[in-house]
Amino acid sequence: MGRTRQQQTTTRTRRRERKNIPRGRVFVSSTFNNTIVTVTDPNGNVLTWASGGVVGFKGSRKSTPYAAQLSAERAAAVALENGMREVDVTVKGPGPGREAAVRALSAAGLRVTGIRDTTPIPHNGCRARRRPRQ
Repeated sequence: MGRTRQQQTTTRTRRRERKNIPRGRVFVSSTFNNTIVTVTDPNGNVLTWASGGVVGFKGSRKSTPYAAQLSAERAAAVALENGMREVDVTVKGPGPGREAAVRALSAAGLRVTGIRDTTPIPHNGCRARRRPRQ
């Protein structure tokens, strides 16, 4: 009854396997509150992702173009580590970080072969939100 059990603390390091993927896809999801950058191989398997919160911003700072730029740089660094050189970018959403993320990807050393905009546009569906006061 009075025995105490010692707990072993083992730290397991996750081994990152370096793949050689010359081309891939980058998905930039830019909302009014955040920008999420996802890097995948041509089949759609996710290699890495980054967002404004992952980079270290909280609250309304996540929605800035600078946060989008830093998250795109972070995702591009992992893509370059895996041997990626060319990317096809798909942008979705109306947020302020769209252009900043695409610019940061090309500045990081990735060759952007194409930019596709897949922002969902309603054919007069639900009533839109009110405009913010000026």
